[in-house]
Parts: sequence; structure tokens; C-alpha cells
Amino acid sequence: MKICFATNNSKKIEEVKAALGSAYQIVSLQEIGCYEELPETGDTLDHNAFQKARYVKENYGVDCFADDTGLEVDALDGAPGVYSGRFAGEPRSDERNIDLLLSKMQGEKNRSARFRTVIALLLNEKEYSFAGVAEGEILESRIGSGGFGYDPIFRPNGYEKTFAELSLTEKNQISHRGKAVKALINFLNQRKF
Repeated sequence: MKICFATNNSKKIEEVKAALGSAYQIVSLQEIGCYEELPETGDTLDHNAFQKARYVKENYGVDCFADDTGLEVDALDGAPGVYSGRFAGEPRSDERNIDLLLSKMQGEKNRSARFRTVIALLLNEKEYSFAGVAEGEILESRIGSGGFGYDPIFRPNGYEKTFAELSLTEKNQISHRGKAVKALINFLNQRKF
């Protein structure tokens, strides 16, 4: 089955392709001819995920799914949350986002945080959503070179390594996106096409 993943983030596509396996062919935005920036103006993860998926469905007529992810830091009252990707402003920069977060967390004892992902699926004129959460903590400095986003400063509960130190397979088994994708896969596998 062919389905579009409505994202311009090649690392996200790589993660989802690895999790989905060969039963589904993930098509990128470029492969359907979509080169514009998708709208992302909501104030919740759900809103943004559905906004992106609906944009692709309405403008390109293909079944698709989109995700939105936020890092919620307890000491910052849930920030950066839905604004995680543009926490340090435009243009978007993982490095600047991490720098800003680390500066805001300097001297903070409560380092609890979680990644939350919402996936919006538009399939056969119906809408579905799936969610995943990974609990952990914010470190005081970067460790590891893999992954993307805040991965070098996020250590999931029960692990000695950051997301940036885990292999893609290990990360997919425990990550917020991995859990949401598993829910998506379970749903797709139960359907008859």
C-alpha cells in the first residue's frame, strides 16, 4: 500500500520507514509534487497534525498522514511544547533550540520532560489519530550525535543513553514517534484494503 507521509523532515521519514517495514510504501511530499511549506499554525499538536494532513489531501488528493511532536518540560510549564521546532525563532535550528532550552534549564533541579507525538491519518475520506509519549529527563549538556531535534539532551526513563546515542531500531521501540507509528501500523494492519 502506498501512503504519503506529509513531512519535509527526511530523518522522520527514515524513522517511520524503518518502523513500517515493507508492507507499506511511504511516499514523500516531493514524490507527490508538493514543495511548499505545510501550514502549522495551531496551538495544539492535534491541530497541527490534522492541518498538515488536510492540506495535502485537499491540494494533492492523496491519502496521507502527518505528525506533530512537542517536547514538554515540567520546569518550563510544558514549554516548548507545540512550539518545539521553532522555540528559538526562525529560521528553525536544532542547535539554537537546544541552546535556548539549556540556558532556560540552567540550575534547575526538576529536569523531568516528555516527548509527545500525534499522528493524523486521512484515509478513504475518514480521519484518525494516534498518539505516543516518551517520558524522560533533560540533561545539562549534549551527548551523542545521532537522531535530530532535542535528542542529544533527552534521556528516556530507564536508559543510560540519550535518544542521540540509541540506534534507530532501539529508538523506534521506545520513542514517542515509535509508539504512535506502532498504533498507526496496528490500525492499518487490521483494515482490509
